[in-house]
Amino acid sequence: MSVRYFEFIGGKSAKFWAIGSRDSQVTVRFGRIGTAGQAQVKTFPDAEAAERHVAKLVAQKTKKGYREAVAN
Repeated sequence: MSVRYFEFIGGKSAKFWAIGSRDSQVTVRFGRIGTAGQAQVKTFPDAEAAERHVAKLVAQKTKKGYREAVAN
């Protein structure tokens, strides 16, 4: 599974958001930078639907100001 990692640092916020997919499952992990955060897993009918969901969520996060970074 390849995972994309994003961070949002601004004001008093220091958050991370990571997303990855394998076959029809999408895993999202998020929380404050420096913590393990929490994870959510969603299953889709097929791999194409999962990839569309990943693209949609990445677009939403980057629009909110998250920037892709290297995971620690």
